[in-house]
Amino acid sequence: MSRAGNGRRVCASGVAGVLAGTVLVGCGGDSGDGTQGTSAKASAGTREQGTRAVRSAYDTTAEEDTAKVKLRVQTSARGASQTANGQGAVDLDDGDSVMTVTVQGQQIEQRVIDQVLYQKMPKGQAPGGKPWIKIDLRKVAAQQGTDNQSMSDPAQSAAYAKAITDKDVTEKGSATVNGVKTTHYRVSVDVAELPNGDTLRKQVGATLPMDVWLDDEGRMRRQQIDMTVKAPQATQRSSSDASSGPEKVTVRTVMDFTDFGTEVEADAPPAGQVTDMTGKALEQGKGRS
Repeated sequence: MSRAGNGRRVCASGVAGVLAGTVLVGCGGDSGDGTQGTSAKASAGTREQGTRAVRSAYDTTAEEDTAKVKLRVQTSARGASQTANGQGAVDLDDGDSVMTVTVQGQQIEQRVIDQVLYQKMPKGQAPGGKPWIKIDLRKVAAQQGTDNQSMSDPAQSAAYAKAITDKDVTEKGSATVNGVKTTHYRVSVDVAELPNGDTLRKQVGATLPMDVWLDDEGRMRRQQIDMTVKAPQATQRSSSDASSGPEKVTVRTVMDFTDFGTEVEADAPPAGQVTDMTGKALEQGKGRS
């Protein structure tokens, strides 16, 4: 079976876990024109080479099967920001992961198993008197109209890769990431060309900025996604706020991949220790619609 979708699933599932069910299915970019080459022909050749590298990066990375991952998600709104940091390991083949996430000084143990998110909350904060909660990311995605299959279906992810054209990729130069020499690319993809693009476009606009850093073997060592989400008016603090238009929330997600081939042991917690919060998440989703 093709692995074209597996690296894509890493992006989606990892961010979904940290944001407790906010499924991100589009990874694209919005960039400037980039630097001009010495000739139009040379520039075109560089862009073509960069396009091939970015298109194949997900598949090349997924072929490594597993990796350690570091994740940073910074969310900003109304002049205030909050950062979540995570580290752990991910199975690049099936998207399962184990991670420790730190938010506002508190640590949360997190696992994603078969696209179900499990989180062990700080003591005294878990509902139902049980240490773990779970959220079925497939159901949340279905409610959002994004169809979670687009995260893992190779055909859907292949469609994403094919949407990248030579004009969408700009080589930004070399950089060292976690001690590894990489080439930095900025990518611009029309959101409408992604699976469920019409729905995603309403949430994040026409394009999504993405930067990737690839090593000499074409594997992804770092991925940065910047998106601006228009919050529904139902989430505004007051009617006067709502009248000024939807609130915009910016989210920057940075994922670093190291130690390819590392062991990943991702097991679901015992059922008796878990409170299913999927229904609550779906209710909150309805309130925002």
